[in-house]
Amino acid sequence: MIEPQDRRLLTRMEAAQAETQRHLGVIDRQIAARAERLTITDRAKRRQHGRSASSWTNADVRLFQQHVAELALARRGEIDALTRKLDRQETAIAEFRTRHRVSAAWR
Repeated sequence: MIEPQDRRLLTRMEAAQAETQRHLGVIDRQIAARAERLTITDRAKRRQHGRSASSWTNADVRLFQQHVAELALARRGEIDALTRKLDRQETAIAEFRTRHRVSAAWR
């Protein structure tokens, strides 16, 4: 049986962890969306048929991946900080569960 104050603390820790994961997801989606816009813009400049081109070529996929890598590199400080924070949160939750003998399915 887990004490109410411990339950609240664990819930708060899990909520903070979920928020950090959500923030990392937002950054990933922002990078992918920006890379897609950059790729489409570059593609439209290379080809004169613009909107009529409906599918991506292998070169377009490589360009997209290059843009993703460049944008991720530009935001690596933020991504690394959030990843380290997430690791610390996961460790803290695991230690809390061990110390208080709470399983992952306590709810």
